[in-house]
Amino acid sequence: MASTGESGQNTHNEEPGQATPGLTRRTARSAREAIRKNPNANRVYRTSVGVVGGATTALGVVLMPLPGPGAVIAIGGLAILATEFETAGKARDAGVKGLKAATAKAKELRDARLAKKERKAGN
Repeated sequence: MASTGESGQNTHNEEPGQATPGLTRRTARSAREAIRKNPNANRVYRTSVGVVGGATTALGVVLMPLPGPGAVIAIGGLAILATEFETAGKARDAGVKGLKAATAKAKELRDARLAKKERKAGN
């Protein structure tokens, strides 16, 4: 919910009728706590997270050789898994670190290639 000031105007940059991020997060957290209290529901929830996260990660790995965001999709799958499994969080962190290093290296190579083209054009 967007709060209103004395003038009746929205004091946040949100549309009227939309939930605030804090409210959504609190609602999700309380729902997750309720699920944790029921062993069967907890098992089903964790299995579902594992299936969705695993499928997303697998899709990302399959898409990696193709042009596009395969690595980002794989890391997204690891992020889904990390919500329930600590090991996946460690793998996600390592993947993000590797992705950042690869991005920096690609930028470095691109800049070097552009500088070489500029030198050739200057001759």
